Amino acid sequence: MWRGLYTAATGMITESYRTDVIANNLANANTTSYKRDDAVSKDFEPMLMRRIDDYSMRQRDITTFKGFSLYSGAPVVGELGMGSQVDEVATDFSQGSFETTGNQFDLAISGEGYFMVDTPQGQRYTRAGNFYRSATGRLVNVNGYNVLDNRGRPIDIPDEATTIIVGPTGNITTDGNFVARLGLFQFEGGNRAVLKQGDNLYRPNGNPRRINGTGEIQQGVLERSNTNIVSEMVNLIANYRAYEANSRAVVTQDTMLEKSVNEVGRNT
Repeated sequence: MWRGLYTAATGMITESYRTDVIANNLANANTTSYKRDDAVSKDFEPMLMRRIDDYSMRQRDITTFKGFSLYSGAPVVGELGMGSQVDEVATDFSQGSFETTGNQFDLAISGEGYFMVDTPQGQRYTRAGNFYRSATGRLVNVNGYNVLDNRGRPIDIPDEATTIIVGPTGNITTDGNFVARLGLFQFEGGNRAVLKQGDNLYRPNGNPRRINGTGEIQQGVLERSNTNIVSEMVNLIANYRAYEANSRAVVTQDTMLEKSVNEVGRNT
């Protein structure tokens, strides 16, 4: 009976964690280039159940001879689940839809790749291309971090620049003059080679080899979040029902335990 309480409780903890992940996806449904997460759960190792003190089949076993039998246990009832837990929070890196803004500093990556920015924690990577020119003339992201070129250097936009063109490979020209080549990178090992850090930034997972990104840069466009609000709401409802079912199981197990202590114990 105690096992039933613990099994249902692990289900509640798992569903509660999954609810947090879904809520975060919904909260970032309008965040530029946000990639939704999915909580992947796994079962604990199941327990093999046998009928208690039931060795009736041993006497009928054809391998039985003078008290020796190859059959060494009671009949198997089946497997008993021992609960669940969140194995990992996996990120869905599928491409989000594009939104045309017309802003010459808004950039989107079509395909594989990340922009590189300079943060207090070091170089980090992002797909959010909603950049702007700072008061000092630097190209920065919404957090004020410098956007870096393909050599890891900040990018300065001339004060007198009126027309800014960013090509598919990241070449930045102002009024026809070359300024810099925007850094566009990816890592060997695919998207699993990066981990979310927060603030729409990613950091390398270990020490993967960095290579040039294969995607193309589109100017005047932003990549939207790949979160589907309808699907997330459906998942949230299903998750709530699973949590509720586990909650009822806990209440049922607790009631049975109370009766065992107060009634069965009294009668014996």
